[in-house]
Amino acid sequence: MRNGSDCVLFTLVFLIGTGSVRAQTPVDPSPTPSMQMSTPMMPPGPLGIEDMRDGSGTSWLPDESPMSGAMHPAGPWMLMLHGNAFLEDVQTTGARGDHEVGSVNWFMGMAERDLGGGRLTLRGMMSLDPLTVGKCGYPDLLQSGELCNGASLHDDQHPHNLFMEVAADYRHAVSKSLAIEVYGAPVGEPALGPVAFPHRPSAMSNLMAPITHHWLDSTHVSFGVLTGALYGRRWKAESSVFNGREPDDRRYGFEFAPLDSYSGRFSLLPSSSWALQVSAGHLKDAEQRPDGSRETVTRLTASATHHRLVNNRLWATTFAWGQNRESGVPTSAFLAETSAETSPRDLWFGRLEVVGKTATDLSLPFPPAEVFTVGKADVGYTRWLAEGHGLKTGLGGSVGVGWVPGALSPFYGGRSPLEFTVFLVLRPH
Repeated sequence: MRNGSDCVLFTLVFLIGTGSVRAQTPVDPSPTPSMQMSTPMMPPGPLGIEDMRDGSGTSWLPDESPMSGAMHPAGPWMLMLHGNAFLEDVQTTGARGDHEVGSVNWFMGMAERDLGGGRLTLRGMMSLDPLTVGKCGYPDLLQSGELCNGASLHDDQHPHNLFMEVAADYRHAVSKSLAIEVYGAPVGEPALGPVAFPHRPSAMSNLMAPITHHWLDSTHVSFGVLTGALYGRRWKAESSVFNGREPDDRRYGFEFAPLDSYSGRFSLLPSSSWALQVSAGHLKDAEQRPDGSRETVTRLTASATHHRLVNNRLWATTFAWGQNRESGVPTSAFLAETSAETSPRDLWFGRLEVVGKTATDLSLPFPPAEVFTVGKADVGYTRWLAEGHGLKTGLGGSVGVGWVPGALSPFYGGRSPLEFTVFLVLRPH
């Protein structure tokens, strides 16, 4: 059994101590005067686009998205604080099984104002994961990616860095139907992949990181990003240069390196309920190996996200595909996930993933480039217990089952290892 640390409870105390948090309800296209008075809101940005469209980095969510967090006007600025924290017990079975009590969490502060005829947004995001889940992360069946103590991580999700985003974003309309965007970040997210899973409403209720993470959105913590974009009311074309090297296991500082990776993404919102994207990137020296060498990765992704709001309750679903090519070997991944609030107190979620992982990815004694198709399905439930000071607390759990080919059965104690979680979750109303 691995223990997170004495700082686990501090995660929840930190959120509770953020003060009075007011819920921001989804904005109707024609809000009533009472709605405008009851909720502090920035006016729409360039081209009349509301803030609820903003995902992680410069990515887009459907317009039919909720926003939540502490919001407070301060002169020309609108300040916002948001976060998500789990206090969890995770158990995986089989020969590679493990057990840990810890906390997965993140906290984000944002300051936004109109400036020079456009909209300036400053964002900072942090995680206490390095303290609350330990140096090598938490058990996550069939997960892979990054190193810890000089060895490749497998069946564990690495902790996120203390600094997950420090970024500035500026948007400005150049005509009634066209605007520009510039995003710069010492640590941030390039234009590659769907909205990162910590910010994806279809994924936020599931404390387990997707095993397709390193095929879709693993660049959401990149130490050095510069993005430029042109966009209209329903489309965006953007390109980034960035540092594509994955962070090492020293999670507290900044790991700057040349901005020698690049990516491009095209996003389309055909309606208020859908957000589509396709993207491609060249990640130079992205993957570090135990022998000190690095692998350059070519990545392709495509995704579709659907949101439906009924009585302020959200049903969010994402389908995504990604492909990595390393040393000429392509591997592909597919994800389908959903999260549905069926009543004010009941939330259900589920995820299905299939991915090709090499022997190197899973630290297996086979030829390094040999690819094994593995998968995982999980379902879970959260019961919201209490609300107060603008926060809500829930108790939940999930059950997951993996599947591996017969050749991997001896390493996993069978072809269908299991995963169980129990958690307490705290987030803004």
